[in-house]
Amino acid sequence: MIVFDSYAWIEYLLGSPSGKVANGYLDGEEALTPSIVLAEVSRKYLREGVSDSEIAKRLNFIATRSTVVELDPDLSLLAGKAYMELSQRVKSVSKTGGTGTPSLTDGIVLATGRALGAKILTGDVHFKGLPEVIYLG
Repeated sequence: MIVFDSYAWIEYLLGSPSGKVANGYLDGEEALTPSIVLAEVSRKYLREGVSDSEIAKRLNFIATRSTVVELDPDLSLLAGKAYMELSQRVKSVSKTGGTGTPSLTDGIVLATGRALGAKILTGDVHFKGLPEVIYLG
């Protein structure tokens, strides 16, 4: 099993070199997508002026090619803890240039992977170096 985050899906949809790597995982693994990733992908395309119908088409594609994982109370607790962990990691490297502030979505993605025993496919620098991450960046 592999969790696709927003970065992985966007690169896949772009057909970029990172997207081609993501495609290999999509074809060879059971793909999982946290539901909040759909909202992040939607937000990105709305900011770029993509039409509602095209965004819906892309979101439906993601939902048909992967299992969408919904938040529940247990996963929410794990997500809060994962967010705190990522925030601490950022603080520890901020003296050497930092990586910006992680988002709650990052915590949800990390918690989803951990809860389901899945790898996480991402290019988000907040995840770089974590053992459960396949880094595309």
